[in-house]
Amino acid sequence: MRSILIIAVVIILMVLGKKYILDGESTDSTATAVSTNRGASALPVDVYVAREIESANTVYASGTVLPNEEVALQSEASGRLIQLNIREGSYVQKGELIAKIDDSDLQAQLRKLNFEEELAKQIEARQKKLLDIDAISKEEYDIAVNNVNTLSADKELLQVNIQKTEVRAPFGGYIGFKNISIGTYLTPGVNIATLVQSNPAKIDFSIPEKYASLLKVGQVVTFEVDGIEETFESKVVAIDPKVDEDLRTLRLRGITSNADRRLLPGMFVRLTVPLGKEEVIMVPTDAIVPILKGKMVYVMRNGKAMEQEITTGIRTDQNVQVRSGLSVGDSVIVSALMSLKAGMDVKSEQIINLQL
Repeated sequence: MRSILIIAVVIILMVLGKKYILDGESTDSTATAVSTNRGASALPVDVYVAREIESANTVYASGTVLPNEEVALQSEASGRLIQLNIREGSYVQKGELIAKIDDSDLQAQLRKLNFEEELAKQIEARQKKLLDIDAISKEEYDIAVNNVNTLSADKELLQVNIQKTEVRAPFGGYIGFKNISIGTYLTPGVNIATLVQSNPAKIDFSIPEKYASLLKVGQVVTFEVDGIEETFESKVVAIDPKVDEDLRTLRLRGITSNADRRLLPGMFVRLTVPLGKEEVIMVPTDAIVPILKGKMVYVMRNGKAMEQEITTGIRTDQNVQVRSGLSVGDSVIVSALMSLKAGMDVKSEQIINLQL
């Protein structure tokens, strides 16, 4: 009887041991399978580890070539045009006669005043001798002197009116196409031609207002124009004291030598504006995701993709400066962005370097 009990206990222990061993193996197998499935479901991505680099802070802008001086030549007087010295597209010297209005009536008035002035001077001389011997009163002599002075003033006024019948170049430059012909009855406000001084040339351009504090008068910028394989330099000579309220940009004006006249007024130019060097965080352009409120990137933290809003600065063809939102060491996801969602499991497949 005792033997039978011992055999029964041994059989029960063997059954229980086998059960626990099989259950343990099953549990371990299940845990391993779950872990394997999680690893298999994580999305493989490329990441860039954010770090500070020394960047040449540069802004790219567009601008326009302007002449140093430009004026529409117009007459101050009315009359028939009798002389027109315009060689279209040619250079004219400062003070050179461009157009002349008929002034024959004014010249006749001038000759008359010359005769009257000469007679008045003779009368004044005789009155002076009579005054010296007390033959006339001082009042009579003063009348004679006043007559001389009045005729002299009338003569000066007439000479000014004669000068107004002439249109002369106010500065040296190249004259454009003429808009009138000899014989035209010219009136004030009619544009005879345009005079342009293109050396030196002015370069007007605009930059975003956030860079306003980084630009100074005297700073040198470079620019290019279509059709000329050369880089030009321009020195900033003026900064607009007011920001454009609509475009939020600041206007600047540079000046550059143009002795060979390769830069024609009205040309479009592409400028490179250096703003100095600084330590900044740059990320690949492909990592930026536009959102309603601005921009964001996906950052990998603890195997999860997390959304991170950022503010950006300068941009190159491959990289973008991050002004806020990222810290040094953050793992920025730069691939599979269309498939990502916040909180998704991700794994780093490749760490990339910044293309500078």
